[in-house]
Amino acid sequence: MREAQVEIVDLTDEYEDSYLVCLEDWSDEMAEAGDHKARWYRTMRDRGLRVKLALGDDGRPIGMIQYLPIEHSPAVGIDLYMIMCVWVHGYEGGVGNRQGRGVGSALLAAAERDTRELGAKGIVGWGVVLPYWMKAGWFKKHGYRRVDRIGLRALMWKPFTGDATAPHWIEEGPTPARLEGKVAVTAFVNGWCPASNIVYERARRAAAALGDDVVFETINTSEQSVMIKCGRSDCVLVDGRTVQKGPPPSYDRVYKMMAKRARKLRR
Repeated sequence: MREAQVEIVDLTDEYEDSYLVCLEDWSDEMAEAGDHKARWYRTMRDRGLRVKLALGDDGRPIGMIQYLPIEHSPAVGIDLYMIMCVWVHGYEGGVGNRQGRGVGSALLAAAERDTRELGAKGIVGWGVVLPYWMKAGWFKKHGYRRVDRIGLRALMWKPFTGDATAPHWIEEGPTPARLEGKVAVTAFVNGWCPASNIVYERARRAAAALGDDVVFETINTSEQSVMIKCGRSDCVLVDGRTVQKGPPPSYDRVYKMMAKRARKLRR
């Protein structure tokens, strides 16, 4: 794949604020994400997290890739790095739409070179099997192959050495039990993704607004051992039903979902 001629740099303090909101510092919605990403970043940068940015002609970030040792991710493997996301700015606001120009390919190549130099035996990505954000097919075009799948999430990898061992997803855990006479909201929050953090914060606010009808439980999954125990990384379940199946649902939608469950329980 042809790479764009862009400058790829390591994350520095100068660009940290932009990175923490996934380059969407123009977005009011990002203000709802709280400080989860900042806390995750401060923890994981001491555990091997690497972040690279693609800079536009004006020196502003137009793309990013973040990856870390797989031992701190939702996948299980040995001597591998896991790409949590590759993102090239795709909105008209801010720096404008920069997708479709090879920026993502340049970021991916830079991450592969970096992890080879770090001594990794391979690199792992993930993608959605449907044709939207983080497409599994995009990784396939870059020489990755699928080794595992849960629902719409495909685990993709590229081994660097002949003795590399293929990774696999952490197995999904059981659905949390329902509570007698209450709406049970179980929120698994890892912190790495602002979109998931927005869902968490909206669910937390909605549960508080509904008062005693709702029992809200937060489970921090920043440690892989917790992810393995719970079988989840980031999601909000309302009586076992997943709130998010795509872009973050609005606060009103989340509130109505909980309120509907509460009304049924009162009947």
